[in-house]
Amino acid sequence: MNPARRTTAAAATTVVLATAGTLLATTPASAAVTCTSPVFKRQFFANTTLSGTAKKTDCDSAIDQSWSGVPVTGLPKDNFSVRWTVTRDFGSGGPFSFAASAQDGIRVYLDGVRKIDLWKNVSTTVSKTVNVTIPSGKHTLRIDFANWTGSAKVKFGYTPRTSASVDTVKPLTPTGTSVSYDATTGKAKLTWAKNKEMDLAGYRVFRRLKGTAFPGTPLATTTTATTTYTDATLPVTGDVYYYEVRAYDKAGNVSTGTADQAVTTADRTAPGVPTITSATGEVTPTGGTGGLLVGWDKVADAATYRVFRAASQNGTYAEVASTDQLSYLDTSAVESTVYYYRLSAVDAAGNESALTEPQRGKIWDNDPPPLVTGLNVTPTEYGFQLDWDKSPAGDLRHYTIHWGELWGDEGEQVCAASLVDYVSPDKTSYAYTTLPDGDEVCFFVDAVDDEGNSANKWSDDPIQAVRVTELDMTPSVATPEGSPLRLTATGAEGDEGNRLEWSGLGAGEEESTDPAESFRVYRWNPASSAYEKIAELPAGAFTYSDTGARRGTTSYYWVTGVQADGTESVPAGDWTVTAPAA
Repeated sequence: MNPARRTTAAAATTVVLATAGTLLATTPASAAVTCTSPVFKRQFFANTTLSGTAKKTDCDSAIDQSWSGVPVTGLPKDNFSVRWTVTRDFGSGGPFSFAASAQDGIRVYLDGVRKIDLWKNVSTTVSKTVNVTIPSGKHTLRIDFANWTGSAKVKFGYTPRTSASVDTVKPLTPTGTSVSYDATTGKAKLTWAKNKEMDLAGYRVFRRLKGTAFPGTPLATTTTATTTYTDATLPVTGDVYYYEVRAYDKAGNVSTGTADQAVTTADRTAPGVPTITSATGEVTPTGGTGGLLVGWDKVADAATYRVFRAASQNGTYAEVASTDQLSYLDTSAVESTVYYYRLSAVDAAGNESALTEPQRGKIWDNDPPPLVTGLNVTPTEYGFQLDWDKSPAGDLRHYTIHWGELWGDEGEQVCAASLVDYVSPDKTSYAYTTLPDGDEVCFFVDAVDDEGNSANKWSDDPIQAVRVTELDMTPSVATPEGSPLRLTATGAEGDEGNRLEWSGLGAGEEESTDPAESFRVYRWNPASSAYEKIAELPAGAFTYSDTGARRGTTSYYWVTGVQADGTESVPAGDWTVTAPAA
């Protein structure tokens, strides 16, 4: 509230000057007063009808006054009036509340239409509040006040109604939106003009990649006082991004978005690392070597690919080509020589990816290793022991072990075998573990070189499989059925012994209505043709490590539960096989 300023009589009176026999009149300085919206222009009148020339004009930021004497010089103590006017932009408009109180009379007008009328001489303060819907744009408020006698009090305020159930009017779309981009920092700065809404809560900034929709969640939310936002999170990928700003009010209404503001980002992001898919020798139509063909997968955004070659995996890689294709034929590669290749992808902006992992390549020699010779298969207590002659191939990658069954009639049987394991090229023996129970089976061993050439596959000679019958290690005493225990045996991998685990009769955490007082562990002894006790364990036990079991054999076990009266349960049985210690 701005209190009324006192003026001297000379300042408030028209000044008359005699100039060349004429009269020159000037109006009081108060007549030229202008007030910047939303500040009110205030006029004082020496009557209750607000007529004639105002005795004083000034600006008032809020209508909330109380006068007990003369309000301004030149006005009487009683029978005066005051008028406040303001024209302001209400933005999108919407529901407002007008609250007025006075002693004596007050009238409130919106665009000349009376909204509150309490125009009478009263001895106490009178008040009234009305709800008004104001259209969008600029509108004029006028408040008239009259004091006839006694104390003079006047108060008026207008505020938006911000309840979501009352205010359903969207704010106006922000204007003056622009964006600037700093390629050095990679930041984009968005600016916009301040919204005119009186119930504005703030602004929401959205960003989208070209070709996609704006997300539901804003990139940033600002206050009503902020009309700029700097985006420091833009990816520097050379892509186009769009921004828009939306205003939202205290009732939760959100404006439509501004026109999209585009930014093309600097491209400082390297393409992805390529994947080399092949490095194989090419053969010409005449059968000669065409070179070593290196191929790779396409990388998004890559404009060219740089190809590097070295003589060893960790050697020095020199560039041998730059191409926009997805392969390169290295015509300088020599047959039977191993090369290592690495690759990088380069985009149109010159950003280069990291190098691929080294890829080994060699021109195909078409020469498989010779067939494996000297295969001898010996039945053992753990299965079979295989031994063979060392392959003379200098480029051997590994041996493959194949086990199978004999199909067909006697005299015309074939070995229907499948691959069971790989053996390194420096080995010429293999321990094949299985349960020896007297079956007749077959084996053969294949040699595979660095190019994947198989001796068996490419040989014109038939595969020589070895036919052999297993030992029969099955105990002569069968394990009875109906045991309340369940036993699992696992073969030792080191010197920890075979591991036995069981459940039932209160073993471990298992609850039982008839728990055992102890457990007995038995191992089959082929020499005595009997299961011999090797351990007795207390109630609740459920594991046992048999370190006394011999490696390279098949071990059969029983576990029983012993009751308080010495009665043993029906045994649970299992077996396990271990290869000889390496």
